[in-house]
Amino acid sequence: MLARGLTILECFSEEHLHLELRELAQMTGLDKATLLRLLGTFIEYGYVQRRVDGKYAPGHNLLRLGALYRSTFDLEQRLQPILRTIMQETHESVAFYVREGDMRVCLYRENVSRDVRYVFEVGTRVPLIDGGSASHVLRAFTDGTSPRTEEVLKNGYAITRAERSPELASISVPVSEPHGRLLGAIQITSILNRQTEEQQIAAAETAIRTLAENGFDSRPTRAPGIAAL
Repeated sequence: MLARGLTILECFSEEHLHLELRELAQMTGLDKATLLRLLGTFIEYGYVQRRVDGKYAPGHNLLRLGALYRSTFDLEQRLQPILRTIMQETHESVAFYVREGDMRVCLYRENVSRDVRYVFEVGTRVPLIDGGSASHVLRAFTDGTSPRTEEVLKNGYAITRAERSPELASISVPVSEPHGRLLGAIQITSILNRQTEEQQIAAAETAIRTLAENGFDSRPTRAPGIAAL
C-alpha cells in the first residue's frame, strides 16, 4: 500500500503541478476508490492538497521534507553558482546528481534559456541501471558496477551520446571535496546534433576548471574494492 501511495506523489512535477483524479488514475494505474482513500490520507497529513477547482497538488509538508533533505547537504550555496557558471559558459543545461541506493537524484540544476533545450527538474529520480553519463560516474566511484568504470576512472568523466534518448548527449564529471570521497556528479546535457564529442569534452573541462576554482576536486578517492589503474 505504501508503494502505491508513493506512486501518487511521483506523478507531480514542474509540468504537472495540478492533476485531476482521472489523470492520477491514468498515471498510476490505480482505481479511483483506492486513489481517493490514499489521497485522503495524504491530504490529512499535508502531503497533498485539494484545490477549489477539484484538482490535486503537492502539499505543504513536502516543502518541509525537501528542506530537511537539503539541510543534510552543505552544498547548495556552494554548488549553485558553479552550475550557473558552467551553464553560462557551455550554453547547455547543467545538473548535480547524487546516488541514493540504486537511483540517481537531481538535487540542483541550472536550465539554459534556449528554444530547444533539455530541462532538468529538481527531485527527479532515475534508475542507475538506465544509464546516462551521471549514472556511470556515480557507479564508477562508488561500487564500480558501471560497464564504463575503467574508462571513467581513467578519463575523469563519462560521456554518452544517444544512450538514454536518441536526441540527447551528456557528459558528467565527479565532484568531491579535495582528496575526499565522491559527493555526486555534475551532468551537462545537450541536444545531440548541437554538440560534437569534442565540444562535450570541452564542456567537461570547463566544469572541472570551475570546480577547482571554487575549492572542489574532480578526482574523488575511489571506493574500496575498485582497483587502481
